Amino acid sequence: MSSLLFSGNKLISLPVKISLICLLSACSPDFISVPPSVPSTPGISGHTFTSYDNTKLPLKAWLPDHEIEGVIIAVHGFNDYSNFIKDAALFFNKKKLAVYSYDQRGFGETESRGRWSGRQALSSDLITLVKLIKERHLHKPIYVLGDSMGGAVSIVAMAEEGAPAIGGVILVAPAVWTRSEMPFYQRWILWLASHTIPWKKVTGKYLEITASDNIEMLKELGRDPLVIKETRIDVLYGLSNLMDEAYNSAELLRASVLVLYGKKDEIIPEKPVFEFYNRLPAGEQGQQEMILYDNGYHMLTRDLQAETVIKDIVYWINGYGRHPVMAR
Repeated sequence: MSSLLFSGNKLISLPVKISLICLLSACSPDFISVPPSVPSTPGISGHTFTSYDNTKLPLKAWLPDHEIEGVIIAVHGFNDYSNFIKDAALFFNKKKLAVYSYDQRGFGETESRGRWSGRQALSSDLITLVKLIKERHLHKPIYVLGDSMGGAVSIVAMAEEGAPAIGGVILVAPAVWTRSEMPFYQRWILWLASHTIPWKKVTGKYLEITASDNIEMLKELGRDPLVIKETRIDVLYGLSNLMDEAYNSAELLRASVLVLYGKKDEIIPEKPVFEFYNRLPAGEQGQQEMILYDNGYHMLTRDLQAETVIKDIVYWINGYGRHPVMAR
């Protein structure tokens, strides 16, 4: 596709055109603002999780028929929603692990679907839910499982000062791709577009990226109306901010951490994931482990070898380990 546009009888390059728009419009990313302080009563009622600012978020729960020995709070990835964990949850239930997953604000069936509320709101939602689940399942270990963008949210939330103590953090292909690792032109275009045409929606239709080898699952996601197919540019900018902060929070994440990464991941590059892992605090309040999958793609818990990944998570939770590639 040509990057040239006509203006009258003159030919103007797209970068110059955008620069002119930027000067004329002085736009900025249009994030949803959250009141700094509002009276609230967080809680769980049926299939609804009321967060710290009274925002209501859809909540799903998969509970084992027998005694519960632990709880997993699953945090979905970008443009996905709580249903991402449905198949893995059934296996976790067989191992006496309860699973909760919610639609993060801006995704799924939330009122702010398609908009970005900011890192603080996303991390505060998770912290609030962790506290509520701890009250509901007293004396049971709580694990936060973050998938891709959900991994970034989990890192930022659990690295906050005063974050609730949990059994561990499981990061599945965590979104820690920082701006410094992106080509300069991508950083420039994203910043410029988010400050000029933040409302513009884009798709990944022509990127030719393989997110998983599970083609039937990908087709199902394509038919699912709750999976977002078109994304506002300012939401992408907000995601980039989140990934930056997650990457920079490694030293503050003082909990047991399991990092899972597929060598065929075409979404999150290997380098920032390894650098993030190597900066985790060693020997403090738990263990840090990483498992690599030679045939793993980005959607590890839904790839064709998902059962192996899910079993590894259970083994780690139970303290057995799996001779991880890297461990401390």
